[in-house]
Formats: sequence, structure tokens, C-alpha cells
Amino acid sequence: MNFITPIENISGIGSAYQKRLKNLKIKTLGDLLYNFPRDYKDFSKISKIKNIRINEINSISGKIISIEEEKSPHKRMSLTKCLIEDDSASLEVIWFNQPYMTKSLKAGDEVMLSGKVNINRYSVQMVSPTFEKISLKETIHTGRIVPIYSETKGITSKWIRYVLRPILDKIKSKIPETLPEEIIKKYNLLTLPDAIEKIHFPDKTEGVVEAQRRFVFEQLFLISLLNMKKRDELKKEEAPAIPINLPVIKRFINSLPFTLTPAQKKCSWQAMKDMERNFPMNRLLQGDVGSGKTVVSAIAAINTVKAKRQVVLMAPTEILTKQHFKTFFNLLKNFNINIGLLTGKEDIYYSKKLRSDTIEISRKKLLEKTEKGEIDILIGTQALITQTKTKENKVKFNDLGLIIIDEQHRFGVKQRATLSPKKKIAHLLSMTATPIPRTLTLTIWGDLDLSIIDTLPKGRKKIKTEIITEEKKAYSLIEKEIKKGRQAFVICPRIESDEDESSLLKSVKDEHEKLSKIIFPKLRIEMLHGKMKPKEKDKIMKDFKNKKFDVLVSTSVVEVGIDVPNATVMMIEGADRFGLAQLHQFRGRVGRGKDQSYCFLLTESKSKTTIERMKAMVKYDSGFKLSEIDLRLRGPGDFMGKRQWGMPDFVMSSLNNLEIIREARNASEDVYPISNDRLKKRLEAFEEKLHLE
Repeated sequence: MNFITPIENISGIGSAYQKRLKNLKIKTLGDLLYNFPRDYKDFSKISKIKNIRINEINSISGKIISIEEEKSPHKRMSLTKCLIEDDSASLEVIWFNQPYMTKSLKAGDEVMLSGKVNINRYSVQMVSPTFEKISLKETIHTGRIVPIYSETKGITSKWIRYVLRPILDKIKSKIPETLPEEIIKKYNLLTLPDAIEKIHFPDKTEGVVEAQRRFVFEQLFLISLLNMKKRDELKKEEAPAIPINLPVIKRFINSLPFTLTPAQKKCSWQAMKDMERNFPMNRLLQGDVGSGKTVVSAIAAINTVKAKRQVVLMAPTEILTKQHFKTFFNLLKNFNINIGLLTGKEDIYYSKKLRSDTIEISRKKLLEKTEKGEIDILIGTQALITQTKTKENKVKFNDLGLIIIDEQHRFGVKQRATLSPKKKIAHLLSMTATPIPRTLTLTIWGDLDLSIIDTLPKGRKKIKTEIITEEKKAYSLIEKEIKKGRQAFVICPRIESDEDESSLLKSVKDEHEKLSKIIFPKLRIEMLHGKMKPKEKDKIMKDFKNKKFDVLVSTSVVEVGIDVPNATVMMIEGADRFGLAQLHQFRGRVGRGKDQSYCFLLTESKSKTTIERMKAMVKYDSGFKLSEIDLRLRGPGDFMGKRQWGMPDFVMSSLNNLEIIREARNASEDVYPISNDRLKKRLEAFEEKLHLE
């Protein structure tokens, strides 16, 4: 047997269990071995019966004196009663609805039991304990630190332990090491066979910690190697070298109605210097909501166009694409540039010959102009650019020099190549308004060069943020703002109420009805949520911006959305249900005009973590500071999908540990380029599983 052995070929795992294991995404022996425990129970302390602790979990060892099954008085339940004794005392043990116990255990059997001990009117009892017959071999379910796994119907933790133990006994000595020996010694790591043994069957808690450290290190080490490999692969690709056109850039900057911040200037320069090279730029531009990322991308775009290359800008929604089109139109209308908007519903073209307004254009004509190179900048959603049903609708560029992605972290070389008809690969500038903590950028996005806009433009009024426990106060403040002619957002955690959830968890539909009929019957109130059709959502956001209603009740779909300068209130129901990064995004939806804006955080949670998080929102207006706090308090799941990466919880939680990240990065630099064949194969398998791009 080896790691790629299908579970069908492992003895002791029948066809029914094979199907169940596949529900847990376990298809091979390697999957089974790397299906790490989600938790552990410490049953290692064996007590004498006379010393057992009431209302606590105890582990005892003794001989069965008697065992019998009986029916409960109403015959609805079977009871298996057992009397066990050691050299100090005896104890009654009881199992409910497990009649097979009398076949599994007999009087005279030496057993070990782990379970909770209760006291009732008649006696002291151990109720429904885990049990195991004592043999010469070690116990695996009791009397030790016991692993607990993710389970599915028909697959219990006990069954996984039962199957794993003989497999490990058989193959442990044959498990091949995947890390170079010098790395194991230098960083004091467990070998792979020992780590697998201790993660599944630890002798003590220290063994769990050691094993987890080995796997955390290995995962971060492989991610770092993969990032280095991707950087090298990118450098081997040829890109159009785009010189910096200083006269045009200076004229553009002087035309702006505001002064660039030092951070905007620095990030613009970093991007343009990257694009001077003849291999593709791969840069991530981070900045808070309203920090001015679009202007930085516009500088890179105008520099590209003046080098006679085309630019494509992709955004996740039609609302954002239209917003970008309007911004680029206003910024570049005096620079002799053709801009196209391709949305599928409303294709628009701004011609430098017109120099005044936009004109509607057919999809076919817009695509023809793009292919001929007559469109300098094309703006659209990523789906419209990369997914096409017919050849007629396929977007082709004449000479693509720059791809700008808004709020999309991953866009690989293969995807770039599909947009470039020539052999050269376009430069890539990704933008995100979610400030990513430094430890995550070192690992997950380590193949990207990083530019950070860490200062907001001057003149912005700080949004007043307040924690509110009574809705009446928030409603009163909303009403005052609306009387001044302003507008308000109300965010709810869910679309509609759920009988299985607490009634305190607000839904958009319920809140919309309450505000419309009871709280603000005279105001114009609309709702927005993710189940609506894109066209309907676009219309609602457009109407809100055009002041056709006063209050928008919405789910998190407004996290990334259109600017509404007249909105001055952001009220967030169930604020504890959102991460700090997300709350900061919501808050960034207001404060975009000249008027003072407010953010009200409503929560009924009294937990220490919630209070600390809400206070951080009040104290800090820096997304980067809040992201670091969220990483510490909630873990990396708030910034990246755990399921997408397939990382165990203990690896995910390590992504805020800068020390082990640095060690793994240093180790990867020690062995790169890779000469170890076994490590090469391990990295290939890791890359295939992750699908980073």
C-alpha cells in the first residue's frame, strides 16, 4: 500500500463504507491518513472507582461482574446494565438502546471505560461510556488521548480509529519522507511517519502539538515553494515592455480635481516600473474603501494606452463595471482615448472623436472595434470577458498590454493567455478593498508583488461609529438624517427568517416590512438581497443613488457596490455575525460625500470577543489595523475560504503565526530550485489539489 492506493483496495473497508468515506472526500489511503482529527478527548488519566468524580468524564479499568439487558417500564427503551469492579470499589454502568452490548461484553471481561458519571436517587452510574476490552495491545478508544474526527452518516470517530490503527501498524515503517532531511534537522521537525502516528494516536498532548507543527510547517513550506515556482514561471513568459511616459502622466495628475496622496504616487510608480520589464507584472493593490485605488489603475491604464497597447478592466458586478466606466470616462475624457463598456445589457462606447458623451453600440460592433485595436480600454465583468457561448461573442484584443481586476484575487497565466492573441502575456494589476494581514500576504498571496495605499485622501470626515443595544436610538438618528434630505442603509445578516434560528437574528424581509409599516410608514423604503436577479439589483441600486427612496434594507450584497454620496447612515443589525473586514466594508459605503456620516453597530451578544471586536470598530478607522485584530480574534477564515484551500483548522489558525511562516519561507529558499525528486512529486500533488489559479 502507498498514499495513492484507492480505499477500495484497503482490506476491512467494505463498499458501503467506501461510499460514506467519499462523502468526507476520502478516496485514497493518503486522504485517510491526512484526514486529521478535529479535536481530542483526554481519557488518559485512569481513576480508581472509589476516586471517580461526579458529573465529570472519568476513565476506569476493571472486571465485569455482571451484564444484562432489560426493558424500561414503558418498553420504549432497552437498558443494558453492567456492574464493574476494580480493587477499590464497584460501579454501575448503563447504556441506552444498545442491546448488542450483551453480545460484545461478557461477565469476566477486563475492560476500560471512559464516560460521564452521574448520581441519581438510587445509585452512582457511568452513563453510555466508550468501552474497550483490555488486551496486551494498547487501547485506542479509552485510557488515552483519543482523536475525534469529522463524521458523516455511518462513519464514526470510533470506526475511523478502528480502521486506522492496523493500517498504521502495517505501513508506518514504509511511509516515505517528503521533506528534505536537512530541513527536518534544522527546524527540529518530526519525521512524517512519527507525525502521522502522533497526530492520530498521541501518547500525550505534547505529541499532538509536535505533530501539528510538522504539518503546519510542511503546508506553509509547500505554499512558499509553489509561490516561488509561479514567480519563476511568470518570469519565463514574455510581456510587452511599456515605457513610462512622464509627460502624459504629469499632465494627467495635474488634471485631477484633487492631489494624489504619497501612497497613491508610490503605488502608481511601483506598477509602472513593473510594466517597464519584458516579463508580466503580477501586482496586488490593497487599499481601504475610498483610498483611491481606481486613480492608481487609471495611471497604469493611460500609460499603457499611450504605448499603443490595450487595457481591459474586469469587475465582479455590472454595477461596479458601470461605476468604473463613469470614473474612467470622467478622468480620461480629455486624453484622446476610446473606452468601451461591455455588460451584456447595455454596451456603450465613448469615442475620442466625439469628446462629449457616450453612445450605445451593438455588441458585434464593439467586439469588432476591440479586435481591430480601436477600443483602448474595455470595461466589463470577468464572466463576459472569459466565458463565451459562441465564437461571435468572444472578446479578442489586438494588442493587450494590461489587465486590471477589481476584487478578484486570482487570475492565472492561462487565463491571461486566452485574452492575448499574440505570444506576449499582459501585465496584471489586481485591486482589493479588503486589507489583507501581512502574514496572509506572505503566504497565500506570496506570488504577488504588493502595493498598499495606507492613507486616505485629505478632507474626508471620519465616520462616527457607535455600538447600539436599543434599536429606537438608531431609528431616531436615521429619521433625523432623512429629514435633512440624506439616505440610510440597514444591513441584516440573512434574507428571511428561519424557524431553526434564533428569532433575534434579523432578516431583510422582516426588517423591510417592520420599517415600512411600523417604524417609518411615511418614508420610502426598498430592500435588496442576493436572490434577486442582477437586473433587479442594478435597478434598485441605481434608484437608491438617484434618491428615489430613503432607506435600503439589504444583506451583505452592498459590501462591494455603487457609491451613494448622499447616504450618511449605515445601520448594521447583528453586527457580531460579520467579520471586522466586512463591517469595515459596510461602513465604507457611507462617508463618500461632504456631510458627516454615521455607522451604528447593533448587537445583543455579550461575549467578550464580540465586545472587543465592536470596540475595535469604534476605535479604529484603518482597515489594515482591523484586519490584524480580526485575524487574531477570529482566524484567517474571515479572509480566505477554508474549504477552498482544504486546510485543517490547526493549519488555518497558524496563518497568524509570523515566526513559523518565516521559518517555512526560509526553508523553501534553502531548497529552491528543487533537486529532490520526492519533494518535486509532493509539490506537484499539492499544486493539483489546491488549484490556486
